[in-house]
Amino acid sequence: MAVFTEVSNPEARELLRRLQLGELVELRGIEGGIENTNYFLTSDQGEFVLTLFERLTAEQLPFYLYLMKHLAHGGVPVPDPRADKNGDILHTVCGKPAAVVNKLRGKSQLAPQGAHCAAVGTMLARMHLAGRDFDRHQPNLRGLPWWNETVPVVLPHIDDAQAALLRSELAYQNHVAASSAYAALPRGPVHADLFRDNVMFEGEELTGFFDFYFAGVDTWLFDLAVCLNDWCIDLPTGTHDTDRASRMLNAYQAVRPLTAAERELLPAMLRAGALRFWISRLWDFYLPREASMLKPHDPTHFERVLRGRIALPVHAA
Repeated sequence: MAVFTEVSNPEARELLRRLQLGELVELRGIEGGIENTNYFLTSDQGEFVLTLFERLTAEQLPFYLYLMKHLAHGGVPVPDPRADKNGDILHTVCGKPAAVVNKLRGKSQLAPQGAHCAAVGTMLARMHLAGRDFDRHQPNLRGLPWWNETVPVVLPHIDDAQAALLRSELAYQNHVAASSAYAALPRGPVHADLFRDNVMFEGEELTGFFDFYFAGVDTWLFDLAVCLNDWCIDLPTGTHDTDRASRMLNAYQAVRPLTAAERELLPAMLRAGALRFWISRLWDFYLPREASMLKPHDPTHFERVLRGRIALPVHAA
């Protein structure tokens, strides 16, 4: 959520006019994140978020936008893309594909407790079930094929010990992906990036999931593992928090119990989730794009998480 493309007030006013969302009050760039350009867009009719897509194409974007609309209509608290008079929810701003969604109430909980983790587990399971009848398909674009393509690009930038770990873990994940247990994992639309800063709370009430622009069809277990690797990790050390993880897993399974294959492969998918974000953070750190307010994440955090997941596997109770 950096600002790669500068949007002017006249351009914002024209967009609001096309969407019949009132008169512009304020346009403010959103700091944080590294993929798209985001603004808070306030009109006399309410508060919205404007996103200009810097990497995703107009062919890829309908999957994300219609998934959000499908989930919103299915009772999952997610941003609902706004349509123009023709019913289109994908727009063009400054020559870039763009979307406008309602701003969720609340704020991100960056120091989550057990209750917050349980709420995320419950809503994640609800989201997975609500997406079962979504009729569009797009793979997770940051899945295994992307890892295989990107690792050779980042290897020249890291030391020998890191390179050895990256190569060995990638080989392990390719082996897991070829197994019969992996083929048996339930799958469907996943968020794939449900970190603390992509969930809104008011107190302990979860008020919404947002930033679905890494979503795709993948295993539900991978989605759960990504959450466990952020919500249930001590950020300064990268170590596992057993209590928070138990709260999240128990809450998730109260809605959708894990299958035998999922229970078997949870340790492997926790490693996969750590690997995915270590690779992407290495890529963003060493091969950055210029942007206003761009702050690449520290890649060493997920290296620590991955080493921890290998040394101390976590199993579903």
